[in-house]
Amino acid sequence: MPSVGFGTWQLQGDSAYQAVRLALEAGYRHIDTATMYGNEDEVGRALRDSGLDRSEVFVTTKAPPSSAGRERETIAASLRALGVDYVDLWLVHWPPAGRAAPPMWQEFLTVRDKGMARAIGVSNYRTDQIDELIKVTGVAPAVNQIPWSPAQHDPGRLADSRDRGVLIEGYSPLRGTHLRDRVLVEIAEAHQVTVPQVVLRWHVQHGIPVIPKSAQADRIRENFDLFDFSLTDQEMSRVDGLSTE
Repeated sequence: MPSVGFGTWQLQGDSAYQAVRLALEAGYRHIDTATMYGNEDEVGRALRDSGLDRSEVFVTTKAPPSSAGRERETIAASLRALGVDYVDLWLVHWPPAGRAAPPMWQEFLTVRDKGMARAIGVSNYRTDQIDELIKVTGVAPAVNQIPWSPAQHDPGRLADSRDRGVLIEGYSPLRGTHLRDRVLVEIAEAHQVTVPQVVLRWHVQHGIPVIPKSAQADRIRENFDLFDFSLTDQEMSRVDGLSTE
């Protein structure tokens, strides 16, 4: 999974298409969508029109909890909308009725084994819910996509996930951040970058794939421009210290 992906939540119609095209032109090779976003068609069209080979782009989509019992129909509909033969990652969007739902996870395993999704995971799951999936099926989700930002940084949860072989992927990294925080501003000024770039680079250096979202061309490019600078160990610790967890 590429360390920086492009999120498409709340992007609709031509705005979604144009934003994904811009992201792919800017160098993103991971696009994140979901059935409930209502934009899989636009994401798929942008992917086709980009001229990139399908194998070059990591595509994630998510099944709504309401699709429990219709998992294979749901993934088939996503593949048709996206115009692809498989997705790289398919997630349970959130726990159905607040429960782990091992039967749904078992169907996800079947979908993976049929080659419709190369990897499967969950989103918005607690550690105890992941443990329930592992206990019942013997298989851990490859990914748990959850909100993550400096304020939400939880080293204990990160360690627990890694102990189980589950990769934490962060969404809403900027929405959950106080972008005028003095620590972030000082670090950004030291590197002559923006505060959002500092926050996203912090994710990358923690080994947490991150999926920022924007419909603005300059922001889309800026959010991917993270690889010409590095945060020092001291700077990483200062950002860690912003956690309220």
